[in-house]
Parts: sequence; structure tokens; C-alpha cells
Amino acid sequence: MGVSDCSDIVGVLGGMGPAATLDFLHKMLEATPARSDQEHVPVLVASIPQVPDRTAAFRGEGDSPLPALLASGRRLAEGGAGVLVMPCNTAHLWFDALQSALGLPMLHLVDAALAEAVALAGPAARIGLLATDATSAAALYPNRTPAGSALQWVMPTAGEMLDAVMPGIAAVKAGDHARGGALLQRAADALARRGAQALVLGCTEIPLVLDAERSPLPLIDATAALARRAVAWSLARRAGAAVAIAD
Repeated sequence: MGVSDCSDIVGVLGGMGPAATLDFLHKMLEATPARSDQEHVPVLVASIPQVPDRTAAFRGEGDSPLPALLASGRRLAEGGAGVLVMPCNTAHLWFDALQSALGLPMLHLVDAALAEAVALAGPAARIGLLATDATSAAALYPNRTPAGSALQWVMPTAGEMLDAVMPGIAAVKAGDHARGGALLQRAADALARRGAQALVLGCTEIPLVLDAERSPLPLIDATAALARRAVAWSLARRAGAAVAIAD
């Protein structure tokens, strides 16, 4: 089947990393009000972990991930995906170039997370952000603050990024969840002490080890926010197709 304007298939451009992709798929299942197999959202997944490191590329220390992202995106488009999502925050630094080249609608992870942050904490809340240093340095979240809101961002210090956040994310990617969780909880505690009222988990590895029980602050899980938005998109597309057929 080729790409169709009425396709309700969600294409997941994943592998960054594999565990984060599985977490995203699990959260899509949790967000779907299905009573049978047939009521679930149709999903195509490209989980290719060999995408070049996004943070290294941002620093100018590695290859651009864009060619690999385009290759996976085209596979999903050829398979019939009607929309694409990327459960990787830092990869969204190449979002505009990717969407332009593919010509398919894409749902932006940061927009999904920020909408939930405003709903949870209010339009002028002080929001802590845990993310890679590339996501933070590029101001990916502050630059997409929703219109009409005045979120104030509480960011880790350079020392906290070096000693806790980036080593914590690396530990999760390496499968050492105990160490990763301890380091990221330390960083979350520091943001809470500096006045953050809620915390955005702005790297898709972080929700694997930092949950509501361990966090000192209410959480906005960007992975879960994107999963909910993807499910809503697919169900709305399916409902629209059903109405068109009935007409």
C-alpha cells in the first residue's frame, strides 16, 4: 500500500535508543482506549540504532544524523505511514529539514510536551528541564514555548550537566539503570532546590529511570506526551475516514 491521505498509520522513527523506542510503543498502548486488537492504532516502526549520535553532531564532533533519519523516514512513508513521530528529543534539531524532505506530516515531541506542561503547571510556571546538552544548548524547549504562555525555565548548571545529566543518560543507554537513575535524580533534586515547580523529562532515556515516585517534582514525560498525541491523531484520522465512507 502506498502513502494515502486517509492513512491512520503512525510511523515511528526510532532506535534513538532502542529502549526509548520500546517505551514509546508501550506508552502508545497505554494511551489507546481499545477493547480489541482491531481498535488499536496501526504502527510502523523503524528502529535503526546506527543513526549517528545527535549530540556529537550538534557539537561538530560527528556525522550528521539527517541522512540516516531520511532513510528511515522514507521506509516508513513507503510502508504507508500517514504521520511520522520521533521518540528522541535531540533528533528534533533536524525536524524541519526532515519534514521538508519527506513531505509527510510530523508531530513535534517538544510541542506535545509543552502543551502538557502548561496544562499541568500553568502558563507562567517555573519548569525544570532535564535533557542532553545539545537539546539544552540549542534552546529546543524555550524556543518553542507556546504562544500566550510565559514559562520560566530552570536549567541544570554546567557542572550538573557534566557530572550528573549526561553521565546519567549515558548510563541508561548502557543498561546501568541504577546508576543512571541515581545521577538523574540528583539533577532533578537540584532543579527543585532552585525553584522549579514541575520537571520536563526532555530526553527519552530519562523516563526509563525517573518516575513520579523518585522525582521531587511533578513530571511531564515528553515520551508519553508524544504517544498520546500520536494516538489522538490516528484515532481522529480513522474517525474522519469512517464519516467520509458513511457519507
